[in-house]
Amino acid sequence: MTHSTRSLSLVALATFFLVAAVLPYAAAFDSLDPTGNITIKWDVMSWTGDGYEATVTMYNWQLYRHIDSPGWVLGWSWAKKEIIWNMVGAQATEQGDCSKVTGGTIPHCCAPTPQIVDLLPGVPYSAQTANCCRGGVLSAFAQDPANSVSSFIITVGRSGKTNTSVVIPKNFTLAGPGPGYSCSPAVVVPKTKFLSPDKRRTTLALMTWNLTCSYSQPQAQKAPSCCVSFSAFYNSTIIPCPTCACDCPTNGTSSAVASLTTNQLCIDRNDPQPLLATSKNTGPHAPDMLFCTQDMCPVKIHWHIKLNYQDYWRVKITITNRDLSRNYTLWNMVAQHPNFENFTEAFSFSYKALNPYGDSSNNTALFWGVKYYNDMLMQGGPDGNVQSEILFRKDSSFTLANGWAFPHKILFNGDECVLPGPDQYPSLPSGTTIPRVGVLTVLLLVMFALAALL
Repeated sequence: MTHSTRSLSLVALATFFLVAAVLPYAAAFDSLDPTGNITIKWDVMSWTGDGYEATVTMYNWQLYRHIDSPGWVLGWSWAKKEIIWNMVGAQATEQGDCSKVTGGTIPHCCAPTPQIVDLLPGVPYSAQTANCCRGGVLSAFAQDPANSVSSFIITVGRSGKTNTSVVIPKNFTLAGPGPGYSCSPAVVVPKTKFLSPDKRRTTLALMTWNLTCSYSQPQAQKAPSCCVSFSAFYNSTIIPCPTCACDCPTNGTSSAVASLTTNQLCIDRNDPQPLLATSKNTGPHAPDMLFCTQDMCPVKIHWHIKLNYQDYWRVKITITNRDLSRNYTLWNMVAQHPNFENFTEAFSFSYKALNPYGDSSNNTALFWGVKYYNDMLMQGGPDGNVQSEILFRKDSSFTLANGWAFPHKILFNGDECVLPGPDQYPSLPSGTTIPRVGVLTVLLLVMFALAALL
């Protein structure tokens, strides 16, 4: 092998390992939320007889991705043989083997790789701390910043009690509640400053370290979980979700309940018996149960171009839950369309503009339910949908031709949905013009309707 050939081989090998190292982080990048992550901070607040007491705080900086019930699970590996003497605001899922710990006090956890979960609402006040006890539910930052933080207090033993003797835990994991998050190593950072209640004095943590956890949809699930269908007032055709968008329905099976390639059960809509059988599938790892469809998506979002005014145009959005086994609390939807720069009003949804790259790219919007009205998307059935109409003001770019009025991208609860192909968009009738409803015409119609009632 010549010297040049050997050099090329080394370069190719180095490139392969570089790509392999960078690929997991590239998959976690979200172009609509480029800085979104969950930051976890440990603040050592005091030294104890054989260790320290620390406040652990989780900040969800993701704009539209939240952690739903049954909540987050935080894990790590101890660097030495540390134990957890006590916890406030959270608990370890297993105590582990504490038989070798001497003395009268039994530790809270002796496992070398503890798994920590939030406490449920309603625990005694003595077990609570600030921002705890919501069952691990962590809201998205743009949707509900006040509830996007979670924290707990941990008392660690056998760790050393100086800045030089404490060794940072390693191999952090975060489930939210399932897979999808990958966490960086923890690093020591400048000590956190705390302000006293009267705001006249500041104190410092004794030691602080941070880590960040990023989400990747391909890592979380093998298949999408939602799809989009289209329709328009100028065309009677409804464009359905693409076939097999999330999974493929089973054909030729004699069973009314069919297991699919994803963690789902396909239920024959015409057979009521499977509903009784699937009631046994409970727990955090139970499969989703939905009626068999051509796309097999638990959630379907329908975008309907409803009206074309002289200066405005109107869209109706319907979000349907087809999953018979779960509700979606604190749901949200992200839509990307160039006319969001001229967005006017959402009639039944809450709205927030997302500008990940500054005001120059205001083409993305976040929608979520109105509290106590439609903030919960109920399980599949007659009540398993939420809907709203949204209004846009026209600009010079407006057109109904070539599918311009349909969204470029839709996400539900942070996961990207499958859209129909551009060649399937509802087309304009050939050789016709689209009628536009003038504002004066609308006012006259309203006046005539009121007069008829009187």
